[in-house]
Amino acid sequence: MLKFILRRLLLLIPVMIGVSIIIISMLHIAPGDPAVLIAGGEQASPEHVEEIRELMGFNDPFLVQYGRWLWNLVIHQDLGTSFVRPVTVMEEILVRFPTTFQLTVSAVLVSTAIGVPIGIISATKQYSLFDNVSMFIALLGVSIPGFWQGLLMILLFSVHLNWLPFGGLDGLRYFILPATTLGTGAAAMVARMTRSSMLEVIGQDYIRTARAKGQTERIIINKHALKNALIPIITVIGLQFGFLLGGAVIAESVFTIPGIGRLMLDAISQRDFSVVQGSAIFVALTFSIVNLLVDILYAFVDPRIKSQYR
Repeated sequence: MLKFILRRLLLLIPVMIGVSIIIISMLHIAPGDPAVLIAGGEQASPEHVEEIRELMGFNDPFLVQYGRWLWNLVIHQDLGTSFVRPVTVMEEILVRFPTTFQLTVSAVLVSTAIGVPIGIISATKQYSLFDNVSMFIALLGVSIPGFWQGLLMILLFSVHLNWLPFGGLDGLRYFILPATTLGTGAAAMVARMTRSSMLEVIGQDYIRTARAKGQTERIIINKHALKNALIPIITVIGLQFGFLLGGAVIAESVFTIPGIGRLMLDAISQRDFSVVQGSAIFVALTFSIVNLLVDILYAFVDPRIKSQYR
C-alpha cells in the first residue's frame, strides 16, 4: 500500500512540471508586456520600460526565467508578486482559495447526492419511464451552459421568489445557488456513469447467484453491485472536482463570489500575468492532489490493488 502511494506521489512531480511549463509558455507568448504595466501604462517612457524589463529579468531566455521561477517556488514557496498590487501572489491565493475550495466541495456533494441515486435507480429500472426521463434530463444538464443556468436561478430564486441571496458571501445560504448551479451539471455526468457502471455489474454471474440464494434486492444492489461498480464512479467524481474547480471561475463571476476564479478574471483584465500564472498553477496542483487522493482511494475500494503492491 505504501509503495502504491509513493509511486503516485513520484508521478505527481513530472505532471506538475509539465503543467507549469505549458501555463508559463502560454502566458509568455500572450499579447501584452508586463513591464509596461509595472512602469505605469502606455504613457511610460521606453527607457523606463526597458529598465524595468531588465531589472525583472523579462529579457532573459525562457528557460532562464522558468528556472528562476521554479527555484523560488521550491526553495522559498514564492509564486511571485502582483504587478498591480503590492502583495505576493501566494498571499492573494491563500486569502481567496478557501472560498473556491468550499464552493467546489459543495458542488461535488450536490452532484454526488443527486447523480449516484438517480444512476442506481435508472440501472435497476432499465428502459422504464424513470430511466428514460432521468437520462434525458441528464443529457439536458450536460448541455446547458453554467452561466446561463446561474442567471436563470438568480431570476427565479432571488428576484421573483426572494428565497436566496443572488450574490456575495456571508454565510451558508450564499453557497446554495452557486453550488447547485455547478453541481447539477456535474450530477448529470455522475448519473450517466453510475448507470453505465451498475448495468455492467448487474449482468455478472455473482449477482445472479446472490439472487438465487434468496438475497433481497436491496442487499444485492447496495452490498454487491454498488461496491463493485464504485471504481468508475469514483473516477468520474474525482474528474468532476477538477472541472468544477475550473467552472468556479464562471460561478464566482455570475454570483460575485470573491474566490480564486474571480481573482483570475480580474488579473486577466488587468494583464496581471504573475497572478494569472500563479493562480492557474495552484489550481492545477489542487486538481492533481485530488486525483492522487482518488488513486489512493482505489486501493481501499479495490482489494486487487492492495494485493498487487504487497
